Amino acid sequence: MVEAQLPRIGFVGLGSMGSRMARRLLDRGYPMTVYNRTTAKVEPLRAAGAVREDTPRAVAEQSDVVLYSLADDAAVSDVVLGADGLLAGARPGAVFVDLSTVLPETSRAMSAAAEPKGVAVMDAPVSGSTPQAQEGTLAIFVGGDRQVYAGQTPLLDVLGRHVYLGRHGAGATMKLVANTLLGLGMEALAEAAALGRKAGLDTRAMLDTLAHTSVVSPAQQGKFDNIVRGEYPATFPLRLMSKDFGLVLRLAESLSVAMPAVAVARQTDLIEQARTGGHEEDFSVVARTLQELAGVPS
Repeated sequence: MVEAQLPRIGFVGLGSMGSRMARRLLDRGYPMTVYNRTTAKVEPLRAAGAVREDTPRAVAEQSDVVLYSLADDAAVSDVVLGADGLLAGARPGAVFVDLSTVLPETSRAMSAAAEPKGVAVMDAPVSGSTPQAQEGTLAIFVGGDRQVYAGQTPLLDVLGRHVYLGRHGAGATMKLVANTLLGLGMEALAEAAALGRKAGLDTRAMLDTLAHTSVVSPAQQGKFDNIVRGEYPATFPLRLMSKDFGLVLRLAESLSVAMPAVAVARQTDLIEQARTGGHEEDFSVVARTLQELAGVPS
């Protein structure tokens, strides 16, 4: 496929995940226009051939498909609906692909706002961290119109494996289900490690033994080295895990679903955030939190 046949891509939100996804698409030959609130994050992509614009509106004016990877629901609403937002500049027939983790109701609201302008919106949040974003092995959960999804499968193929789940908001719902298990798995590992350490087990021996059992997941095993070293470089920041737990609880409350374990796990996250003043560390840092609360030296 030659470059002239590829749709022109817009990309908004170039954080640790967005920048890696954008770079994969750029490296595959997609012509790209980008925007990020912090302009310094645009420079590596601009140097690789992307065009930088000063507003989401200007990105949409030049794009057939716009992807955005943003921090939260408020950011999505502002970028899509603001005076200089994507909808203000989008042409009829454009497609928006929301890679962010937001409430299903936010996904549905963006779609409803875009429809009168002839713009289609897909919710397509991703599961995975920065290594998977760089390697193109993310899991992508898609909600929206099936035909719109079918038209974007070549683009999504560049980013990872994707599955269509149904109407608008279904992808966003699936992401919250997945992150419920991710976050609770880390809370369970953190509690177990604190118990073992306080009882006198060597950290490495304890975790090596767990690795030979069926009780730990690959995601949990991927955090073993962080716990042994006592270092927690952020591949998925704690602040985002805490935010996602908050979304899970809001969705659960609206549906009258009891989720007591999520409520407790979020409290652990908030304790760590309060202790460190929001220092950017991985969500697995709750292992340190619970060990220190148990009086185990780090």
